[in-house]
Amino acid sequence: QVQLVESGGGLVQAGGSLRLSCAASERTFSNYYMGWFRQAPGKEREFVATLNWSASSTGYADSVKGRFTISRDIAKNTVYLQMSSLKPEDTAVYYCAAASSMSSMRAGAGIKYWGKGTLVTVSS
Repeated sequence: QVQLVESGGGLVQAGGSLRLSCAASERTFSNYYMGWFRQAPGKEREFVATLNWSASSTGYADSVKGRFTISRDIAKNTVYLQMSSLKPEDTAVYYCAAASSMSSMRAGAGIKYWGKGTLVTVSS
């Protein structure tokens, strides 16, 4: 059973930056697409970003494109989400996820593993 543990959330002012980390309990990158979702208060969980094992393929939600960057460190079994130019509407609980394909990740369907989430609050 793979466990995903997020960290790095916190309170930041609008325009600031934050880096989230997702540590996997075992090497999952070669088997899955890794990605991030978020869920704001009163809203549904939504896709944010994803990448494949080699990081040759990445995908982003339009709302974060150009501001967020997903990356991974295979040696550390860790996926990162670098968030810049943060806006109050980025406030949410951010979840790490593993899926079998990019389409599954983008659709939020057939997610194999979920982390428990880390809260990001962006103040105006």
